Amino acid sequence: MQGLRGGNRRGKLRAVTLHVLHVDTERGWRGGERQTLWLARELARRGYTSPIAARAGEPLAQRAAEAGLDVVRCGPRSEIDMVAAWRLRQAIRERAIDIVHAHTAHAVAVAAVATMGTGVPMVVARRVDFPLRDNFGTRWKYERAAVIIAISRAVATVLERGGVAADRIRVVPDGVDLSRTVEPASRDTLASLGIPADVPLVVQVAQLVGHKDPLNFVRAVARARAQMPTVHALLVGDGPLRPDVEREIHRLGLADSVHLGGYRTDADALLAAADVATLSSREEGMGSVLLDALAFGLPVAATSAGGIPEVIVDQESGLLAEPENPAALGDAIARLLGNEDLRRRTRANAVARAREFSVERMTDRTISVYESVST
Repeated sequence: MQGLRGGNRRGKLRAVTLHVLHVDTERGWRGGERQTLWLARELARRGYTSPIAARAGEPLAQRAAEAGLDVVRCGPRSEIDMVAAWRLRQAIRERAIDIVHAHTAHAVAVAAVATMGTGVPMVVARRVDFPLRDNFGTRWKYERAAVIIAISRAVATVLERGGVAADRIRVVPDGVDLSRTVEPASRDTLASLGIPADVPLVVQVAQLVGHKDPLNFVRAVARARAQMPTVHALLVGDGPLRPDVEREIHRLGLADSVHLGGYRTDADALLAAADVATLSSREEGMGSVLLDALAFGLPVAATSAGGIPEVIVDQESGLLAEPENPAALGDAIARLLGNEDLRRRTRANAVARAREFSVERMTDRTISVYESVST
């Protein structure tokens, strides 16, 4: 498929494939990195030149190379790393890049410096519903963006409140790869995590960080177990709040029923093994892991934080509870586990809902953004 590449350096339009450089300098592997890879891979499948600039040795760089994508090494030591920006600028020139897409907050600064004076527009992805920092550096780098892609209307609203003009924002929801075949984790795998066979299982895949509110998850499980004592729960992910989570598990007497999986490369399989998927966030840009839950046909109990209601339709594809209300979230979990008709209905609605968030639709919408800034 061809895109309309604008002559922003020559003043002419011509139908050719776009050359898009994706920049993601994060360490580790989270939802944003997976979205970067899926978008770049789908663009390449359609005939676009779609290299990824990432840190050498990190999962994104490794998985991009395995997918046959061109990988540009980019490991800035700080947001304003002139050496990294210079190398990125070289890649822009050598690959005749038409658009630079900065996928993470830390990538914005290096991409902004690298594109200065090149005539190459920068598109920025904003995946969180945190307010932008009110300082010169943040204002400068985001003002350099031709367009800011918000992954939800909730994120767009936060950007507008932070002073970004509405006409510079486009809402493009994250996508989910519906072509995957994911087998649920085996009984042996679950047993290795301490989960007995044939028990109701609640799974949350999320970092153990403040805005994901893992303590809310633990307390909600305690509430659900008060109604259904056989429930077990698995929290997949790691982060600075792990000691707090461990203390809360022991305080509530849940050591035998709430299991911490840590960082796992088989997170998809563990999620697919759930009877109910949860997300306990107090702040959330969209909650792309919920797209996986929908694709796997899982009933979802989640908070209504940020962009989550744009993914989960309450009472249809899942149940929503107010953020920081573990009693309400626990009741939603217990209700889904205890009501077979509700669980069957939400499963069917989940699969249908997932189709609205396919990678292909996300890519179509992103290409429209690219074309709007390259003409």
